[in-house]
Amino acid sequence: MIIEIGHFALILALLLAGLTIFLAIVSSAYRWSNWAKLTCSLVLLTFFLISVSFFALIYGFVVSDFSLIVVFNNSHSSKPLFYKLAGTWGNHEGSMLLWVLLISFFASLVVWFGTNLDGRFQIVVLGVQTSILALFLSFLIFTSNPFTRTLTPQFEGKGLNPILQDPGLAFHPPFLYLGYVGLSVAFSFSIAALLLGKIDSVWARWVRPWTLLAWIFLTIGIALGSWWAYYELGWGGWWFWDPVENASFMPWLTSVALLHSAIVAEKRESLKNWTVLLAIIAFSFSLIGTFIVRSGVLTSVHAFANDPTRGLWLLVIIIFIVGGALTLYSVRSSSLSSKSTFSLISRESSLLSNNLLLMVSTLVVFVGTIWPLIIEITLGEKVSVGAPFFNNAFTPFMILLAMLLPLGAILPWRKASQIHSFKVLSPILFLSFLLGFIVWEMQNGKSLVGPIGIFLSLWVVLGAWSEIFSRVKPLSNPISITFHRIKNIRGSDWGKVTAHSGFGLIIFGIATITAWEKEDIRVAKLGMPYTVGAYMLTLDDVSFKHGPNYVSTYATVVVENLTGDYLTTMNPEKRFFPTSTITTTEAAIDNGLTRDLYLVLGTMQTKNSWVIRAYIKPYVNWIWLGAGVLAIGGLISLLDKRLRLGVGPNKKVTRG
Repeated sequence: MIIEIGHFALILALLLAGLTIFLAIVSSAYRWSNWAKLTCSLVLLTFFLISVSFFALIYGFVVSDFSLIVVFNNSHSSKPLFYKLAGTWGNHEGSMLLWVLLISFFASLVVWFGTNLDGRFQIVVLGVQTSILALFLSFLIFTSNPFTRTLTPQFEGKGLNPILQDPGLAFHPPFLYLGYVGLSVAFSFSIAALLLGKIDSVWARWVRPWTLLAWIFLTIGIALGSWWAYYELGWGGWWFWDPVENASFMPWLTSVALLHSAIVAEKRESLKNWTVLLAIIAFSFSLIGTFIVRSGVLTSVHAFANDPTRGLWLLVIIIFIVGGALTLYSVRSSSLSSKSTFSLISRESSLLSNNLLLMVSTLVVFVGTIWPLIIEITLGEKVSVGAPFFNNAFTPFMILLAMLLPLGAILPWRKASQIHSFKVLSPILFLSFLLGFIVWEMQNGKSLVGPIGIFLSLWVVLGAWSEIFSRVKPLSNPISITFHRIKNIRGSDWGKVTAHSGFGLIIFGIATITAWEKEDIRVAKLGMPYTVGAYMLTLDDVSFKHGPNYVSTYATVVVENLTGDYLTTMNPEKRFFPTSTITTTEAAIDNGLTRDLYLVLGTMQTKNSWVIRAYIKPYVNWIWLGAGVLAIGGLISLLDKRLRLGVGPNKKVTRG
């Protein structure tokens, strides 16, 4: 009965979405306030119905209702409850239901937090958002219905892919989807602005917090996915330039550009057309990412819920949404010109350069991702584009971006003094260069990657805080004045400094692990110690253990320093899942702030010897630490009262 209620609620939600679109069109065209209120109520009711449907599907997984095809194909009675819950979205149907739930959720947020918006504008935004919802609801119901039952129910299911039986499944996809779908709000705001022909500082101020919210979720989702792949896949890598990884990275890069462009649109009412276009492109990349993940057109180790047949219908939806948006933009953007001007040396110019670097970087990732598909379609040949291409083509733009960040933060609006900027940043530049040079002289091998990375990271972090330092001037003012100035610094400024510092930490982590990682692969004999870097490893035992739904080959490795002092015991293992006949590798990781010791158990060579892969990864955790600091910086900015209000200075907002 609960399953049927969920199915009915999903169908009713589609009907209400259609009615909402009709009411939004009529109420905005004729300015009927009563109908506008009804539109908002229907948006909330639609969200409630989709929530009922989603929880009905969760119920089906929890009780192991194998009459549901999606439960039969993706669950098993012996699977732990936690993975039954998380497994709800670990498949195509469930993940698409989560997708439409989040679209409806963000539409509801526009209702709840959009009370300061012009009434007509809010209704148009809701109309656009609900139109997107209706398209994906139709796709879900007619091609990917999660409530489809089998005519011959089975007593047992096939089980969830063992690689997905990890806590990462509970957090990584939801955060990633929150980021993807969150960008739909900025998209809806842009389409509404084009339809109504009004883009001003108030509009830009509203776009910023919604984009920032999506960007925070996307940052967390990408970081969680990177960490999950790092410890689960047994490769020891944190980023592989895989098509699915790239699919999430492209909207992230674009949303960063959108955030900075929206600042210029708000502060100076410049780059308005460009900001609108970025909002369209950012959500378009989210849709393209969804297509890449769901269609299976590109091979990926991260794709577990793809279906080429249904991918075609997704492509049709994407073409309709993106094509329609770009057509509207080409028709209406010419009437939305910017009046503000600025000099070549100014914060506006710096942010524009920032945008160009980010978008060129996005283009590099996009071309590298789809190039194998283009070659296969046109020439019938299979090619691969791997890490060397992306590293060589992408890295230079990130270096330029890192060099530009402190300069952009310190420059004033409209026109800047070159002398003032040089006085503030020259000590930081000298200190960063000096430290990079010292590292160059001290290291073995004379690799440029480490010194350059350390130089850039210090330049970015100290450069970010230099703006605060130059405004507070603690060395030339009494303590009371210093604290007063610190107190008056806006939350968005603190958030900017924090986020830029997080970017610097990521640069440090990437540079150090790239330059100085050590790898050792050998056949280890039981009881025979061997040296890896500064550590002595001994394979002490290999045994077999039974887990909840798997059998484990469980190794015990004793770790000592070179003087024989005991440090820790590590347990890499291989797990065999009888239900799916799949074997997974579970790495053992001794985490540390300065390094990770990473062990992977390979195949048995003789009765008393096994292949052991050992890695020493210096400062690898600084990558995820930096990502966390990035997200915290975004949150600090989001909590700024000005962004939460969403109203420009000296602007009176009325409801229609």
